[in-house]
Amino acid sequence: MNPKTITVLIAEDHTIVREGMRALLASETDIRIVAEAGNGREAVKLALSLRPDVVVMDIAMPLLNGMEATRQILAKAPGIRVLILSAHSDDAYVEHVIALGAAGYLLKQSSSSMLAKAIRDVHRGLSCFTPALTRHLRRRGKISPAGGEQKVPDLQLSSREHEVLQLIAEGKANKETADILHISIKTVEKHRHQVMRKLNLSNTASLTRYAIAHGIIESSVQVTIL
Repeated sequence: MNPKTITVLIAEDHTIVREGMRALLASETDIRIVAEAGNGREAVKLALSLRPDVVVMDIAMPLLNGMEATRQILAKAPGIRVLILSAHSDDAYVEHVIALGAAGYLLKQSSSSMLAKAIRDVHRGLSCFTPALTRHLRRRGKISPAGGEQKVPDLQLSSREHEVLQLIAEGKANKETADILHISIKTVEKHRHQVMRKLNLSNTASLTRYAIAHGIIESSVQVTIL
């Protein structure tokens, strides 16, 4: 492999989107896709084992969303550059991933040339955002004209509590959550109690609504919310 080749991990739960990105980047001789992940937990595992230069990360993924996956990857491998590629342009999504340390944020309607350029830019140590988001964030004071990042307050939940919250909101029972996270049911219940206390929520329905409102899961994940 060319020593200048940029290694990339694609984390996206829709197979057709992953295939599309792979096809779009196939002609880029300096970019090589080394692995693909269909959920956030798989993305973290692959990123930490393969140590790609850049992770192209979707936000809305099952088992572990892209925001939490980004947090976990950068906590253990800060040298990896994470580029968010999402359909969401909401301020809350963008500002939160900036706070987590993501190097860039592109919308899925971006062109293939923009995606390739963004991968190259974040690999070089630059911040890269869709032009409209860049102008908007500068007006709000979230990024400086030079491209530097300004942190915004992170959510109050721990990484494990985020994991438990997402799995509960996806409809997983305590035992299933315990099996996925390799912890005891008692520990799941403890984390669940802590999440409800910290967020001042009282039941599973309110946890699910919170998860949807904060981009932890998509509304289509949970069919019924009482």
